[in-house]
Amino acid sequence: MLYLRFKIEFGMVHKINFDDIRPFNDSEVNHYLGLLLHDEGFQHILEFLFKDQARIDQIKILLSHVNTVKDLQLKFVYQLVEDLILNRTTDGLTCSGTEHLDKSTSYLFISNHRDIILDSAFINYLIVLEGMNTTEIAIGNNLLIEKWIEYAVKLNRAFVVRRNLPARELLMASKKLSEYIRRNITVQHSSVWIAQREGRTKDGNDKTQQALLKMLNLSNIKEFAEGFRDLRIVPISISYEIEPCGISKVAELYKKQTEGFEKTQEDDLRSMGEGLVRPKGRVHFGFGEPITNQLLESDEPISVQIEKLADYIDHQIYSNFQLWPNNYIAEDIQNNNSLNKDHYSQDQSNRFVSMMEEAVSLIPGEPEIIRNMFLQMYVNPIINKKNTEVALHV
Repeated sequence: MLYLRFKIEFGMVHKINFDDIRPFNDSEVNHYLGLLLHDEGFQHILEFLFKDQARIDQIKILLSHVNTVKDLQLKFVYQLVEDLILNRTTDGLTCSGTEHLDKSTSYLFISNHRDIILDSAFINYLIVLEGMNTTEIAIGNNLLIEKWIEYAVKLNRAFVVRRNLPARELLMASKKLSEYIRRNITVQHSSVWIAQREGRTKDGNDKTQQALLKMLNLSNIKEFAEGFRDLRIVPISISYEIEPCGISKVAELYKKQTEGFEKTQEDDLRSMGEGLVRPKGRVHFGFGEPITNQLLESDEPISVQIEKLADYIDHQIYSNFQLWPNNYIAEDIQNNNSLNKDHYSQDQSNRFVSMMEEAVSLIPGEPEIIRNMFLQMYVNPIINKKNTEVALHV
């Protein structure tokens, strides 16, 4: 009935075809893995990740015998994340709040966005550890730069968010995306992950875009609150001790401010690779409480309800954000004091200052502006968390 009413409401007289955005299913795994294994670009990625040709040959044999998405994730992707990323580029991955989750229930996970690949990869890694099935992952079509990338992500349960379309096409694409996400959660009972904003946060100031919630509401045929209760939104706060691609993020912000910089596909590819191999320190994922009972029926305009929901998602993300020594060091440097000295050691302070000065030396431009941008990227999470705590006590 819901599906029929959706078609009627938007004047659609034919069954919605999601083939252009959906992930590959089990029956397609062998075919697309075969294409992937013969793709020159994917061969270069295997060489980049594994170095040793004998190991690469073993991986190819393993992949040639994979028949389902679940097998691919458990036998290859899970081990890839653990061996090549977690063990080599982090000082440990932790999480909190998973006691809020029911393993038999599907959710819409909405998180802040700091790394193109790792945010969703780590979420799925943690969910598997908790005994839950992996989520479907939203990925912008701007990142599907080469065919092997499209094959790889769709084999890994990613669906496509179409961007940069003319207004009318964008509206239709948004309606289809909204219906796809709602169908997954409420009918297919499959969880979904999507970032709170388009593109990664560059300055550390995580903020949910209201456009995202407006998109999700396009498939809502119930009252606003009831329709969003059906989606069972769970905010996730992602905290990296060392900001992924931090220097390139500051460089992008600086260029935008001074030169009108526009990002290219090469920049996205570089960020993907840099995020995989650069040190990230400790990493923490804070799972919030499902937003269900908090949503009450209201006579307020939809725009006001969307604004309040965005604020509530942000409130959970800020509250569950794990602050690290680097955040406290940055605040002390910025304020020229040592009020946070109990949160870090002198050695940690020295390492952070070295990172900051490396950014200043590598980014062409005004050193003081670049230094302040680098500091602000680490200070904004403290500001947001403090403001949230103050609001709780008002």
